[in-house]
Amino acid sequence: MQVDVLTLDAEKSGTVELKDEVFGLDPRRDILHRCVTWQLAKRQQGTHKTKERGEVAGSTRKIVRQKGSGGARHGNRKAPQFVGGGVAHGPRPRSHAISLPKKVRALALRHALSAKQNAAELIVIDDAVMSESKTKTLAAKLAKLGLSNALFVDASVNEEFARAARNIKDVDVLPVVGANVYDILRREKLVLTKSAVEGLEARLS
Repeated sequence: MQVDVLTLDAEKSGTVELKDEVFGLDPRRDILHRCVTWQLAKRQQGTHKTKERGEVAGSTRKIVRQKGSGGARHGNRKAPQFVGGGVAHGPRPRSHAISLPKKVRALALRHALSAKQNAAELIVIDDAVMSESKTKTLAAKLAKLGLSNALFVDASVNEEFARAARNIKDVDVLPVVGANVYDILRREKLVLTKSAVEGLEARLS
């Protein structure tokens, strides 16, 4: 399929051919959901920890005698029901990561790109290069393109462009190697440079 190529000044500068096997699929929500779940689970730290009764500092002396007090038969004050006692079945450090085959991850990325193309939320620009890192200048260019919530993907990110975009809310910049399903879906518009289109097609074909 052919799509128009724009400049940062919202002027047409030609067309580009998009491969159907990367941008023309019928998006499947189940595959996208699996990949997003995998990404979010993988980035959890899993460092949460509480002390159980065997790890709490405290006396093991029996509180009251076994019989005759009319109360419960407590052994020591490190039990979970006491203030300052251990936590019963509390969280332990662990990995939250789940497995997802590489082929499914690549397929999910193709479906994410296709979803943006099908929803008319994909924009191709000739390049994302600025001579100076001025946020005000870039914000004016994005306003011409009608972008307020977007992800820019480039083959090699221009440092001045990335600095200018850093202070704009809801605008992200990623290299082709960092393009992922979650970041693509969380932004309203996906903006690819011509070099990014070539890089993604080479990566996913």
